Amino acid sequence: QVLLSFYFAATAASLVGRQQVAIAGRFYSETADRPDPDLPIDITNPYEKDPQKCILCKHNISPHYKNVKLLSQFQSPYTGRIYGRHLTGLCKRKQEEVEQAILRAQQCLLMPGYHKDLDFLQDPKLFDPERPVRPHKY
Repeated sequence: QVLLSFYFAATAASLVGRQQVAIAGRFYSETADRPDPDLPIDITNPYEKDPQKCILCKHNISPHYKNVKLLSQFQSPYTGRIYGRHLTGLCKRKQEEVEQAILRAQQCLLMPGYHKDLDFLQDPKLFDPERPVRPHKY
């Protein structure tokens, strides 16, 4: 192989020019054992942050209108208002599912509409409504 590559480089030199010979000689003299040291090495980014997931996606929970205890976490205890995405930290899809499930539970009279059920006031908080997860423009 070495003789063949040398012969090819010599004939290329007589046909073309000195620049082409250097390129052809370098190309044919490389082996598969030694990769080109000028090629970049694939490494993971050490500064890359882990992708943030919402709490429902992280635990693979889908909100259902009969799960009133979970849905009451996303409702204000004083006004019954549904908290927004900037407070709950949910992704858009799960926030819409939670809102639909809360409205359906209220229509089925499983949840009150204007205040939080007293049974669920002592439940642990999934988020702090006073400290938004994402900043809000207001």
